[in-house]
Amino acid sequence: MNTRSEYDLLGYLDVPADAWYGIQTQRAANNFAITGVPISHFPELIRALAMVKQAAALTNHDFGLLNATKTEAIVSACEDIAAGQYLDQFIVDVIQGGAGTSTNMNANEVIANVALAKLGHARGEYAQLHPNDDVNRSQSTNDAYPTAACLGIQFAADNFVPALASLKAALEDKGREFAHILKMGRTQLQDAVPMTLGQEFDAFAVNLGEDIDRIREACALLCEVNLGGTAIGTGINTPDGYSAKVVARLAEVSGKPLVPACNLVEATSDMGAFVFFSGILKRLAIKLSKMSNDLRLLSSGPRTGLGEIQLPPMQPGSSIMPGKVNPVIPEAMNQTAYQVIASDLAVTLAAEAGQLQLNAMEPMIIYNLLNSLKMLKEACEMLEHRCIRGIIANEQACAAHVDNSIGIITALVPHIGYSNASRIAHTALMTGSTVKALIIEESLMSESELNRLLSPQSMLAPQKSAS
Repeated sequence: MNTRSEYDLLGYLDVPADAWYGIQTQRAANNFAITGVPISHFPELIRALAMVKQAAALTNHDFGLLNATKTEAIVSACEDIAAGQYLDQFIVDVIQGGAGTSTNMNANEVIANVALAKLGHARGEYAQLHPNDDVNRSQSTNDAYPTAACLGIQFAADNFVPALASLKAALEDKGREFAHILKMGRTQLQDAVPMTLGQEFDAFAVNLGEDIDRIREACALLCEVNLGGTAIGTGINTPDGYSAKVVARLAEVSGKPLVPACNLVEATSDMGAFVFFSGILKRLAIKLSKMSNDLRLLSSGPRTGLGEIQLPPMQPGSSIMPGKVNPVIPEAMNQTAYQVIASDLAVTLAAEAGQLQLNAMEPMIIYNLLNSLKMLKEACEMLEHRCIRGIIANEQACAAHVDNSIGIITALVPHIGYSNASRIAHTALMTGSTVKALIIEESLMSESELNRLLSPQSMLAPQKSAS
């Protein structure tokens, strides 16, 4: 392999000659081979890093700290990277020591070398344009990296929310399709009172819709950034007024309503917004998993379970049992949810591990948040297109469960009293008779009145008073 030699404070090191990154990126790649997941796995983070560097270059030029030639080259390089070019050059592992320094330097070096090429220089000719002196001017990893994380997570959320909204719409469609199908509701896995299958799917949709709003609220918290605080939030090595101007530039470049944190020292060490965002993803994961559990129960059987719905068959379910088809899509959603829940714990522990003016565990926090968003997006799309939209209702099974249920006795309590209702329910359970037959047999109510009270119109909603 052809190489070029670069130098840093630890000495010389060979870097692939055709690499756009440099020596510090190479050292990080050598040191951190942990997950096998490079930062390029999350294009939103790379895009955000490029935007941070672009905003910084423009602001440094405004303050007379960077000449026009270098500024134009850096900005052009950043625009190329933000558009998706050079993604394969971001090679450092997502988990790394140094509070994100390796990620920051990977960006600085790629941007510097791309800018050098635009100026007609060879890669590594840092005397002409330097990764630290020029690309990283007026910055530290400790403000550039978390700011990019705040922005990258918002970009990832922008990709995820439409998938969640589309899943919600699919559930609403099923709610309308199944609105006429009467079935038994259940509490603690026991018969409760009747409802419609449509109401069940409408509830799923509303449940997920709530968290679309919560994700947007969490993104609003990530709009407060510490860019301009440099090492610990004091703003060392920046000109007066730099923070406000560079954040305004970044808001313009990114299209996000970013503002400087009111206290940059606090913002540099605090992980509160990340913890909050992670909690929202955990909450959503729990909801998606519970819904998947319900889908598996409702489709159980097909002949010896509830069997009220049929999930679309996606693949043979057994290597030994012919004809068996498993609910593989909800099962995959369950497992996705468990991983997101586990990631929330990792974020929690990493946030707590911060010390004094910095949290060195930021790479783990950022990795888990971005990975959770990526997994949830893919899983929601899978659940919608490979499960929800293909669900078929088994109307016959739903009707049979209602007719055979003891739970319908609840609708008669106001008319025959709790004691009579309890006795009838117990007799039905012991003898196998239906509630309807026992009520008529004991002349507790006329058949016409019984049919009226047990009609869907009477059982599915509060009743207007006679007055």
